[in-house]
Amino acid sequence: MVTFLRRWTLRSSSFALTWLYTLYRIHPAVWRLTARQYRPYMGHFARLHAWMTCQFAAIDVPAYGDFLRRGNWRFRWFDLSSYPPTDKRSYVQAYSEAQRCRHGEIEIAGSVVDESSGSSGQPFNWIRSRRELRSVHKNLAGYATMVFPSKRRFVINAYSMGAWATGTNTGIAMSTIAMVKNTGPDLQKIADTLRYFGPGFDYIVTAYPPFLKHLRDKLDAEDFPWADYRISGLVGGEGMTEALRDYLQERFLKVRSGYGASDLTIGIAGESDFSVWVRRRLRTDAALRAALLGADEHRLPMIFQYNPLETYLETTADNEVLCTINSTAVLNPRVRYNIGDEGRLISYPDVVAAITDPAADRAWQVDRMRLPLLFLYGRKDSTISYMGANIYPQDVEYGLYTNNPQAHLLQSFCLQVVEQADLESRPVVNLQLRDGVALSPDERRALAHTCRAGVLRHLAEVSRDFAESLAEDPSAADLRVEIHEYGTGPFAGAGSTIKNVYLVRGVPA
Repeated sequence: MVTFLRRWTLRSSSFALTWLYTLYRIHPAVWRLTARQYRPYMGHFARLHAWMTCQFAAIDVPAYGDFLRRGNWRFRWFDLSSYPPTDKRSYVQAYSEAQRCRHGEIEIAGSVVDESSGSSGQPFNWIRSRRELRSVHKNLAGYATMVFPSKRRFVINAYSMGAWATGTNTGIAMSTIAMVKNTGPDLQKIADTLRYFGPGFDYIVTAYPPFLKHLRDKLDAEDFPWADYRISGLVGGEGMTEALRDYLQERFLKVRSGYGASDLTIGIAGESDFSVWVRRRLRTDAALRAALLGADEHRLPMIFQYNPLETYLETTADNEVLCTINSTAVLNPRVRYNIGDEGRLISYPDVVAAITDPAADRAWQVDRMRLPLLFLYGRKDSTISYMGANIYPQDVEYGLYTNNPQAHLLQSFCLQVVEQADLESRPVVNLQLRDGVALSPDERRALAHTCRAGVLRHLAEVSRDFAESLAEDPSAADLRVEIHEYGTGPFAGAGSTIKNVYLVRGVPA
């Protein structure tokens, strides 16, 4: 009887809260008002809802119930931390799609399948219900109206239009607040569209950050009349340096970034004028950096604002971000899900308290969001993201060593994304030669060519995302290979570690 009452109390409460959240999505103006009226005490309510969401999933989702039983879980009232974190390996790969849905059933009509690529190129499918997608679209639309206020929006959607979540959902969401053309990443088509429709609109180009630079460079080469147009950019899928933002905003009115993941949702968080101001200030303000990030932190994270009532975020002891989507509309619940991103969460009042420059208030007045801030460093694993595709060490290793007659020259490798002098961010495969190996300049060039060709060939074969990038934007093939003598460059001091370090994180500008 106690279990029955608990179940129906949680069920009715969760449905009531989900219904309540739909009220502020009725119109973008209501969404903006809610984001501007958020207060820290609401975070306690959001945490309570996250606990209810976890318990609701424990009751109604077969996979999650089994996951908890296998971990000898014990019910505790109002204790969110009692629920163990889930991730792709321990939960998604361990259970079938139907088992991870409510009542063990896939909702057919209205559901849409998004796809992302796994660590070995295995595609991962994510089913989203009609109600879930409606919430995603309204949240993205509300955010866009806040960041890009206009009555004559024209969105040019340059994301890939395949099974990826970002492209199709962005087009649908933006169609509720703007005129939309889904061009995909076709530079010529975008240039033709801008010229055909002329300067009478407020254009927003949605794309991956590198593509936006390609667009600027193409239009510059064609003497495009930038001064006659009002063009902004909304990017996502990977991080963006402030140097690239500076370069883009020499032509674009504004460039803002959103944060999401196929595993979760595309609308987890977004940049505001205030969050961008804070990030740019962290480049030069050592005191502010120490106060917000710690005295020994030299990396510059992306900074977003997010709504805990929708997506409740936590961080682990290792600073990995956990996400619980607080909605019964989610067909395949994500509860305390660890996607592997490293980050830090700070409330809006705490960030403001650490700032002494009055310019911060002027930046805040633009969007006026009081939502908490997510300081995001990116994937904590060995994955690098480029043009919307994930590049994994094991795939690079296959490319280096499969049918490579020079593989015996290599000691190890590591990956990084490096921003070049022309502000293009490119993936770099650093190769360490074996101790005692000496190569002539011609031999080094030949080795680099062989390894680059092998890696590109293997990535195109096993990663659908990477193959799609190559087909839609040939510049995605510009993968760099750098050869280093043993124990030099990024491999200096590597001999003191037991395991190879496959990822070198640069310090963003």
